[in-house]
Amino acid sequence: MANFTPKEIVSALDKYIIGQDKAKRAVAVALRNRWRRQQVPEDLRDEIAPKNIIMIGPTGVGKTEIARRLSRLAQSPFLKIEASKFTEVGYVGRDVESMIRDLTEITINMVKSEESEKVQIKARKNAEERILDLLLPAPKEPMPPQYPSQENSLEAAQPLPASSESTREKLRQLLYSGKLDEREVELETSHQNIPVVEVLSASGMEEMEFNLKEMFGNIFPKKTKKQKVKIPQALEILTQEESQRLIDMDQVTRLAKKRVEQSGIIFLDEIDKITGRESQTGPDVSREGVQRDLLPIVEGTTVNTKYGMVKTDHILFIAAGAFHISKPSDLIPELQGRFPIRVELDSLGRKEFIRILQEPRNALLKQYSALMDTEGLDLIFEPESIEEIARIAETVNERTENIGARRLYTIMEKLLDEISFDAPDMTDKRIVINREYVQEKLKDVIMDEDLSRYIL
Repeated sequence: MANFTPKEIVSALDKYIIGQDKAKRAVAVALRNRWRRQQVPEDLRDEIAPKNIIMIGPTGVGKTEIARRLSRLAQSPFLKIEASKFTEVGYVGRDVESMIRDLTEITINMVKSEESEKVQIKARKNAEERILDLLLPAPKEPMPPQYPSQENSLEAAQPLPASSESTREKLRQLLYSGKLDEREVELETSHQNIPVVEVLSASGMEEMEFNLKEMFGNIFPKKTKKQKVKIPQALEILTQEESQRLIDMDQVTRLAKKRVEQSGIIFLDEIDKITGRESQTGPDVSREGVQRDLLPIVEGTTVNTKYGMVKTDHILFIAAGAFHISKPSDLIPELQGRFPIRVELDSLGRKEFIRILQEPRNALLKQYSALMDTEGLDLIFEPESIEEIARIAETVNERTENIGARRLYTIMEKLLDEISFDAPDMTDKRIVINREYVQEKLKDVIMDEDLSRYIL
């Protein structure tokens, strides 16, 4: 597990997310507590529960991004799922335990990829030997005749040509130097035609689909298919095949289950959508029922997956919601107690938009400049134009729905629509975006509030 101090975690998040210092501090402490738990004596370690977090704030302020960047920093398995996808047992919808199965599947692939990297050199070497076998097949031993003639006896007594090994080495050197890249070889690849099976059943029975697929996989024989490919592509295919053979899947499963249990992160979005609303009449698809189904997962239970039993006691849950109508206290008391950390994210205004456009490593202006650079265009944004874009984003958010920083995407697309379309045919390779250009391109939308609702 990565040993980052809370200050280092916040500093790493600052490279991609503007503001929201309280939320960054909360997730930094939660991540550091995971490392601290690993250092305490083993008898106490299992007693320390993760400090789950509820992020409260409107859309587009960075809730998902903070959780996603945190998981990348810690190299933790990460799953984002909307709580509104789940419904109480008995209704059509996903079983809450499915998120643990999904997280386990993600982790299996992550560990498999890591293990594949470890055996990559050996797999590549084996693949090269297989390519050389295809280019220079080993001479076949002649079958001994029933009544050998003198001629056949002489042929059988002849040794293998001494030049075959030197020819193989010459081919190896040609392969390394890339002089055989245009040659084609015939590969025999295997695949299975497993029928598509959809299981329509009550929630909790999703595991049946995996079992049926495995059963069909054993019943239906593998089919082989021959295809001619160039040597570089053949090397890639064979390297992948060899790496799959070299990977110990038992070890992959063991490591993946441990990683899910000790460092998994689940981001439960739209948690406010499953809170009860007293003002509603008639049956809702039991929001409180979903909360009660979520409770044991968050509290700590054991979930059956196709890779074995997975404990959820130490998975970190980060819940998020706008909470426009409801509030965190509307959650059932037991679930509230499992999310001890509450952090409110700030709405974004003009100052934050100016920084978002320029400062992060993946800043929007950097993205658009890089895209236009592929067409040979030098796209330059003057400081006044950036301020104008931020002002317009703030104005539109106030007039219509406040979607936070996502408003910048819609404005930038509208602003650069003409340049993006004409870029391949432009003769002037230096384009300067100033305040007047921004105002000219967006004036109709800004003036007409109804139009801005549809366009921006």
